[in-house]
Amino acid sequence: MARADRLARIDADRIAHETDYRAALIAALETTAKGRWGLFGHQGKKGETSASVATVAALISLGETIDDLRATLGLEPFALHAAFVAARGPVRSDAVGEPKQAQAWLDRLNQQKTETL
Repeated sequence: MARADRLARIDADRIAHETDYRAALIAALETTAKGRWGLFGHQGKKGETSASVATVAALISLGETIDDLRATLGLEPFALHAAFVAARGPVRSDAVGEPKQAQAWLDRLNQQKTETL
């Protein structure tokens, strides 16, 4: 029974962390959609601000914590975090800017939220 209780606590922590991650990501995406670059790292160090660096570091740290909890529970890695990490980094010069990319992410997250209701 102790193992089941421990796993239940870990799962509750995972759910809480995933909720926090989603909220933090949405807040960062909203800021980026308004014109503040740096979240996706498209411009490398040149486009980074201390706020964007701190936001990305917090998201990555929280995402890694979630993935550790998921691994303990035998679950797949956190797909939202994996998609965010994959979307970061330099892009071709003709790629959409970070504000448009952030808005597309927000639209997709809102669509997913609507579909689950």
